[in-house]
Amino acid sequence: MGATETLARYGATATAAHIPEDILHEGKRCFINFLAVALYASRDPSLDILLEVYRREGGGRHASIAGVGPRTTLQNAALANGYLGHLEDYDDTHFPTVIHPSSPTLPAALAVGEQMGASGRDALVASILGMEICCRIGMAVHPYHYDAGWHITGTCGVFGSAIAAGRLLGLDTPAMIRAMGIAGTQASGVREVFGSMTKPFHPGRSAQSGVLAALLAQGGFSSSPTILEGRRGFGAVLSTESHWDRATDGLGERWELQKNGLKPYACGVVIHPLIDAMIGLRSKPGVSAETVASISARVHPLVLELVDRPNPQVGLEGKFSYQHSMAVGLIDGAAFPAQYTDDRVHDPAVEALRDRIDATIDSEMAEDAAEVTLTLKGGISYRVVIANATGAPENPLTDAQLEEKFRVLTGDVLPKARVERLLNLLWHLDQVTHMGEVLALARPRRRSIRQ
Repeated sequence: MGATETLARYGATATAAHIPEDILHEGKRCFINFLAVALYASRDPSLDILLEVYRREGGGRHASIAGVGPRTTLQNAALANGYLGHLEDYDDTHFPTVIHPSSPTLPAALAVGEQMGASGRDALVASILGMEICCRIGMAVHPYHYDAGWHITGTCGVFGSAIAAGRLLGLDTPAMIRAMGIAGTQASGVREVFGSMTKPFHPGRSAQSGVLAALLAQGGFSSSPTILEGRRGFGAVLSTESHWDRATDGLGERWELQKNGLKPYACGVVIHPLIDAMIGLRSKPGVSAETVASISARVHPLVLELVDRPNPQVGLEGKFSYQHSMAVGLIDGAAFPAQYTDDRVHDPAVEALRDRIDATIDSEMAEDAAEVTLTLKGGISYRVVIANATGAPENPLTDAQLEEKFRVLTGDVLPKARVERLLNLLWHLDQVTHMGEVLALARPRRRSIRQ
């Protein structure tokens, strides 16, 4: 049995009883984190740009967009929610692939789950299976696929979305194999667009493509049964190497979702240990932006590969600038969405400090580790070593920290009472009888899209 059939069969047949309690809990955490970020991002005007194209085509109103009043089509809702979930780069990250599995997967479960009247437990199980399979496919092509320039969240995300949607549509194994094939041939997204609106478009498009794949497969649409391992399949075409045993070994026994971390900072995950270090250095005697002579760091190679942007011109580029993130980490003691606005990247104090920051590669450094040395103009130096960044699997956000993140991000979008009701409902998602209950709480009347 090949990798495609193995993963599709598992996605179609595994039950809630096969999922350990700690993984079910982690799935709830993913929902809480995802909806917090999506609701916060729903106020961004780029959402109207995204949806205007689809508005002209009309369509039914079957599924909800977080933070938006009117409902829309399944595919539009999946697209918009996937976009919102990743727009702030504040979602989750699977180590070591750097896949953000929630943003392409959960929107599919939300859209289909709401339209089908699925229970919260069914949506939770479908999402967990989708994220797990998405990450396992990523492990099979890591690091070669990403190194070639593919945005792995966009490419592998279609499989997570297809599994989640297909599961809720009740696809059997042959249909799920077809859904995998239809999804896989839509896999796309390149890293050249990082720092623009097109980066979060990738998981949105993946969510949309996965929903479409599942719907087509449900209707009998055919595709390759070996989309992953075939001679001209996903692995062979989109990666210089692929090892499909990594995707199937220990399936149902060892969970990649345990390696998924929820972000404490709204930027590229490889910057997080550097921000931790800068926040820690703020308390050192004599340290301020004005007294710093230089700041140097030893970092994982991905830092210079992904986030070396000394002079970002817009807020979205700031999310991929280790220099900017370290500067605001020292000056503000934070790296929240407010630190990544257009105005903030052009703040003179931030610009001046960015010019005094540099980094060198240490090939032995882990992705979630860093060493930072800050030297004052008077010659005094301080050194900080971060072994595991906040939010990494070895140093995860606590449930209390996650709740605080949820309240902060949703507080200006939803009334306080609704924030608490939604948070409580998500913690008890496995007891929700209809996913429409969740989406109804995430649809404030004051924010609408033109229909």
